[in-house]
Amino acid sequence: MEFLGTTQTASYCGPKKDCGMQMLSPAGQGPIIQECYQPYHLPGYRYLNAWKPSVFYKIATTQSCPEECQGARRPPTILPSLRSSLFCRYTPRDWDRSSELQIRGAEASRLWASRLTGDSLRIMQDKDQLTRQMQEGTSRNLGQRLSDIGFWKSELCYELDRLRTENNSMDTIKRRLECAAQEVNCPLQVALECLYNREKRIGIDLVHDNVEKNLIREVDLLKCCQDQMRKLAKRVDFQMRDNRDAQHALERDIEDKTSAQCIDEGCFNLRNTSDAISFFHGMEKFDGTVSVPETWAKFSNDNIRHSQNMRANSIRLREEAEHLFETLSDQMWRQFTNTNLAFSARISEETDMKNKLQTQLAKTLQEIFQAENTIMLLERAIMAKECPLKVAQTRLACRTRRPNVELCRDLPQFKLVNEVFTIDDTLQTLRLRLRETQDTLQLLVMTKSRLEHELAIKANTLCIDKEKCMRMRKVFPSTPRLVGYTSSWVCPGPCASLVPCVSPAPCDRPSGGGTSLCGGSAPCGGCAPCGGSAPCGNSLGCAGSASCSCSGSCFAQVC
Repeated sequence: MEFLGTTQTASYCGPKKDCGMQMLSPAGQGPIIQECYQPYHLPGYRYLNAWKPSVFYKIATTQSCPEECQGARRPPTILPSLRSSLFCRYTPRDWDRSSELQIRGAEASRLWASRLTGDSLRIMQDKDQLTRQMQEGTSRNLGQRLSDIGFWKSELCYELDRLRTENNSMDTIKRRLECAAQEVNCPLQVALECLYNREKRIGIDLVHDNVEKNLIREVDLLKCCQDQMRKLAKRVDFQMRDNRDAQHALERDIEDKTSAQCIDEGCFNLRNTSDAISFFHGMEKFDGTVSVPETWAKFSNDNIRHSQNMRANSIRLREEAEHLFETLSDQMWRQFTNTNLAFSARISEETDMKNKLQTQLAKTLQEIFQAENTIMLLERAIMAKECPLKVAQTRLACRTRRPNVELCRDLPQFKLVNEVFTIDDTLQTLRLRLRETQDTLQLLVMTKSRLEHELAIKANTLCIDKEKCMRMRKVFPSTPRLVGYTSSWVCPGPCASLVPCVSPAPCDRPSGGGTSLCGGSAPCGGCAPCGGSAPCGNSLGCAGSASCSCSGSCFAQVC
């Protein structure tokens, strides 16, 4: 009978010698089993001779019997094979011991195999549970990581939207500053032109009066306002550069987080049955990370804080710009009003002086007429006194021809002499008065010439101040234009250049007669019918507190 799993050439299948039995283990001693975990080998990788019984029992077939058996040996006989077979048989006790030993070895092997099988199943279950738990933990960590990325991404997007809105507001403020600085060029040119025109005054009217002082102050103020607006526009430009840097950092951080979120979502969605999985040996030893969760969160937090600081600086600049607009607009309007008032007062003074000079010229002309009449009368009176003088002198000359004692100094002689002296004195007086009257006439003529020259000077000054300067100063930018608001559509009419539509939308309700109403949030300027208290020079009601002057020129800030 053959054992299962053995070969026909097994050593224990042939005849056994009794000397070999002494090398077996005692019957009562079981096989020595080393209780340790044996490595698991795939089928086909086990040792080829691991299943043979020779692993547990090594029977020495070539060893000779011990010394005590040497004497018991029988000498060889004629039948060596028969004698040899009788000599090599075992005893029943050896057979029982060998059977018991085989049974114990089999039981020990089965016990070890069953224990190994149980340990293997338990190890597989533990490792499966550990692998599943670790995979679930990794998935939870990836989910938490996705949640963190989503949180910081939402915060970055929210901050990016606010920063973009702030950048748009800063760009609007910058354009308003540039437009306001450009808008100041018109009143500045008007003020300079007024100064240049006033340099054309003649003579004594080239006075450094209050008008000139206000014009100089207005020019200085407008230049100072332009410089402040342009400096603030440069600061706004620099702040916009910083805002763009912060915006670029936020956009780059959002882009990186979007890429990381896509990658982590792909990793989170991977399963054991996914097609995209493969072996990447050595990746667990490769560590290319550049940050830890603390520095990762700090990086985004720093970007957000930097953006918030930039937004705070932008808000301060915008508030400063709004305050600057309000202050400079008020100062320019106040100075413009003061200059106009100085012009009005000066024009009134010049008009009064011109009227007085015209009155004096009229009186002087009247006096010249009277002096000319007086001279004519004096000349006639002198001519009239010549004949009586001739008569008196002729009489005296005739009486000198009286003879001898008749040449008497009688009363007629005294009367004639007295008459001649009196007429001579009268003629001298009349001639002196004639010369005085002629001198007075000459003085009156010179006065007339001076008055006419002064009237020409005053007329020239009035023409410069009233016709040239004040005509240019009828138009001044409105408050919306001074603070940088511009519109592509303005209301028609004589006051159209003063105040544009403040609303970005064009006016959609035009009315007749050169007037219009604005369809936006702010009314149109100058030409719209207003409900103010001050009258308008073009027979329209003005909406502002300031009135309109002649020719329909408005000085109100907003009509």
